[in-house]
Amino acid sequence: MTNSGGVRAGSGVRAVLILIGFTAAIAQIVLLRELMAVFCGNEMSIGLMLASWLFWTAAGSSIAGRLRSGPAARPPALPRPRKLLAGVEALTAAVLPCAILAVRASRSVLQSVPGEVLGPGPMLLTSLATLGPLCMLCGALFTAGSSLYAAEAATSAGEATGTVYLWEALGSSAGGILAAVVLVRWLGSFEIVALVSSLNLMAASSLAFRRAAVAAVAGMLALVVFGGGAGRLEEISQERFWRGFHLIATRDSVYGKLAAVGTEGSRSVYENGVVLFNVPDPAAAEEAVHYALLEHPAPRTLLLIGGGLNGSVTEALRHPSLELVDYVELDPAILELAREYFPQEWRAIESDPRVRVHVLDGRLFLKTTESNFDVVIVNLPDPQNAQLNRFYTVEFFQQAARRLTPTGVLSFRLRSSENYISAELGDFLRSIHKSLRSVFPEVTVIPGETADFLAARRPGVLASGPGELLSRLQARQLRTSYVSEYFIPFRMSPDRLREFAVQIQPVATTPLNRDFAPVAYYFDVALWSSQFHQGYRRLFRAMAGVDFGALAAVVAVLLAALAACSRRVRAAAAFCTAATGFTMIGLEMLLLLGFQAVYGYVYQQLAMVIAAFMGGMALGSWLALRSRSGAGIRSLAGVQVLVALAPLVLLSLFQWLTPVTTPVMALACGALGGYEFPLASRIYFSSGRGFFGPGGGVGGLYALDLAGSCLGAVLLAIWFIPVFGFFKTALLLALVSLAPAVRCATQK
Repeated sequence: MTNSGGVRAGSGVRAVLILIGFTAAIAQIVLLRELMAVFCGNEMSIGLMLASWLFWTAAGSSIAGRLRSGPAARPPALPRPRKLLAGVEALTAAVLPCAILAVRASRSVLQSVPGEVLGPGPMLLTSLATLGPLCMLCGALFTAGSSLYAAEAATSAGEATGTVYLWEALGSSAGGILAAVVLVRWLGSFEIVALVSSLNLMAASSLAFRRAAVAAVAGMLALVVFGGGAGRLEEISQERFWRGFHLIATRDSVYGKLAAVGTEGSRSVYENGVVLFNVPDPAAAEEAVHYALLEHPAPRTLLLIGGGLNGSVTEALRHPSLELVDYVELDPAILELAREYFPQEWRAIESDPRVRVHVLDGRLFLKTTESNFDVVIVNLPDPQNAQLNRFYTVEFFQQAARRLTPTGVLSFRLRSSENYISAELGDFLRSIHKSLRSVFPEVTVIPGETADFLAARRPGVLASGPGELLSRLQARQLRTSYVSEYFIPFRMSPDRLREFAVQIQPVATTPLNRDFAPVAYYFDVALWSSQFHQGYRRLFRAMAGVDFGALAAVVAVLLAALAACSRRVRAAAAFCTAATGFTMIGLEMLLLLGFQAVYGYVYQQLAMVIAAFMGGMALGSWLALRSRSGAGIRSLAGVQVLVALAPLVLLSLFQWLTPVTTPVMALACGALGGYEFPLASRIYFSSGRGFFGPGGGVGGLYALDLAGSCLGAVLLAIWFIPVFGFFKTALLLALVSLAPAVRCATQK
């Protein structure tokens, strides 16, 4: 630091600055989890939610910055910054619970059918509408905090914004860690915001009245009021969220938001808005297991991944040769709901000695088990999100093939159509079909409203027609209603099989669905969206058809034009700030989706990755503020080169992604962005007139950082990552950050 301004500003001011980041991080984590339930856990929505958050925070920061008065060369002087910051803190405390209510109420407006995957338009509009007021206040807090720090520490605008950036990042890291380790595990959403709102009212009282006693009383009163009403707000908002259903129970698991609901004689369990199973559902229970088990002449061992509580396990156990069923569920809260609210289905599983229940990720179980299986059945929903998509990729099929016996069979089911296969449905099915055939030499797909995919390790294992399945059905004395003497010949008639095989035959341009190129869930969202708005059909097909080389060329031309417009030193620093914001959000999303692809529970890891990323930002900012040697434009160019290299280096380290190393990688990535901002801030504020003119400089640079992040979040979420995959996305991120590095290196 250049002076003792941080000391003169006082520990109380620093505590308030830390609280700004603490509040933003916890609010972001809570609201992202809430919105993921509305958007059915779709990871495409993560980028759109982050974009909305960043857009409104940038707007709030910029608008608050324009309230300042006085010459631009002087420290930013907002009108009575202490009182202004106190007022914004108080408003933030009031708006926090309202934001959760708005998110939960949005479901009944948007979704006519629970589990309906929304298109990007409704996702973005919902995020913008529900997050707007809170995020604008968060942006205004940064600008007001910078003004207060500069006034009380008697320091420059550049030093003030860099220092507040440090304290805010430190608070964000602390808030993320607390949320990950304690809050989301033990408290509900309204209980969490009651705590955070109380802290903000305490801070507002301390700033306004400068008395610790008044602040303590205000905080306690707020905690009593907010905390006392948390239970009632939870009840009201959940009833609103599940309007039209009888809400039986909810669970807020570390893996997702669970709800058991009842309608007209049946019960369903939803996770993050996606239906996991219905009870009773005899058709789904029979079809999920019998086709696969009948394809094997005498199945002894079965691995069932998910969906066992709808009766599938019970149906499988009717095959007399079956000696062992390994049933895998990731979330223990699902089994807890089953014990309490589905006792008949649970007892059938628990009481049979042939069944072993594993509370574990299905892919991790396949990777670590030494058992081999005659049949592996994936009984999960369609790949509506990246968590589910990882059970339909080339890498998963390879894992399954290694654990099958020589005559083993893999089976899963996907939505389809009895007759007409639309272009979107065809893209979706062809991608999965091609991925499956790249691993298994023999694949059969049984058509219907739900298509049954069956694959064998070697040719000649699968039945050539319905006759063989019918004879095994009779030999095993299975009395079934939906996999029966009538339905098997109908669904497996030679004409239907041939016609369907032609419709889903992959073409030269059909992409493989891979862990780090999750195109199938992109096709799935496109399929759903096209059913509700024809504009999405054209949009998704156009984006999927863009050539990567042509896109990279267009991006390079645009960046060259921006570089040409950034001839002044301050403009070059602003260019670096926006480009780094774009790249930083890209690194964060690559880490989150990379972890999701490997482990499948980013919902749990979300808070820890965000906390580690913000901790890295704080560390980088601290190092930059301590250093006085690296304040020139050439030093900024060097840092920008490192930022450009970061996506490619990160991608090369993905093979070492674990729950421990992922936060470490996030910390390192965040440190680069944290180091760059104070450095760019010093250069930007090195003379009187900023890039935004005399009025918007203080909040403007921060807003530019957020604007770059906002643009990156949108493009990466709905286009770059699902269509081009991780490697090509990393190349684009590198290109975006390299352009301002070259501009700074050649700056005169």
